[in-house]
Amino acid sequence: MTELTPLDMAHQAMEAAPENDAARLKFFERLADSEMFLLLAREAEGDHVEPRVFDLEGGSFVLIFDREARLAEFVGDVAPFAALSGRMIATLLQDQGIGLGVNLGVAPSSILIPAEAVDWLRQTLAQRPAEVVAQPVEVAPPAGVPDFLLQALDTKLATAAGLAPLVYLVGVTYEGGQAGHMLAFIDAAPGAEDALAQAVGEALTFSGVEAGAIDVAFFRASDAIAARLARVGLRFDIPELPEPALGPSAPGMDPDAPPRLR
Repeated sequence: MTELTPLDMAHQAMEAAPENDAARLKFFERLADSEMFLLLAREAEGDHVEPRVFDLEGGSFVLIFDREARLAEFVGDVAPFAALSGRMIATLLQDQGIGLGVNLGVAPSSILIPAEAVDWLRQTLAQRPAEVVAQPVEVAPPAGVPDFLLQALDTKLATAAGLAPLVYLVGVTYEGGQAGHMLAFIDAAPGAEDALAQAVGEALTFSGVEAGAIDVAFFRASDAIAARLARVGLRFDIPELPEPALGPSAPGMDPDAPPRLR
């Protein structure tokens, strides 16, 4: 039996509970975060890619697979492809009126996602958290955070490899008396703040939690508050960035130079 992938398991959970919004959101989150293999009409030329488009019942679709072997099984031969995150593929298809065929006929997660749902995913991923200035005056152990949200944060932070070594979840009280919860990143990489705040925002959104339920802050290990965070906070360790592969980069592998549709 073929081993189930994270996308397979998220799809099964969604299919088992069709009225469960949380399960559906989790599937789309897994799709956005997963590396997907996009079937191309021809080999990529520089940063330009031309997906192979299929006209099926319900509209036009490009085909993506969460394993290279699954793409090969579908095609039955060697075929050109681009390795891209699901979120990047959704962005590429902006205003194209094209849906996604995911693992069609080769996996339990086989599904057609219409263009309207792809647009919704892109718009959801494009949301940015609001920036505010507030001074924490007291931190305490987190209380009342549901287990599903802790799991969602753990899963999402695992995708932030190399952006920070660790983060603490704490209860927080600010000047003025406002209270809530805060994720405090320690020694974030320069320029990584927006990406980390966005990752937390997505974890909340795709968990069905109201935006702003958890604040995000950034500190250095040398800051006085860091010792207090370590004493009372729930710690999440973030993986280190893996060593880059040698050789030329495939289309879509460099987030600073995303591919373009031809």
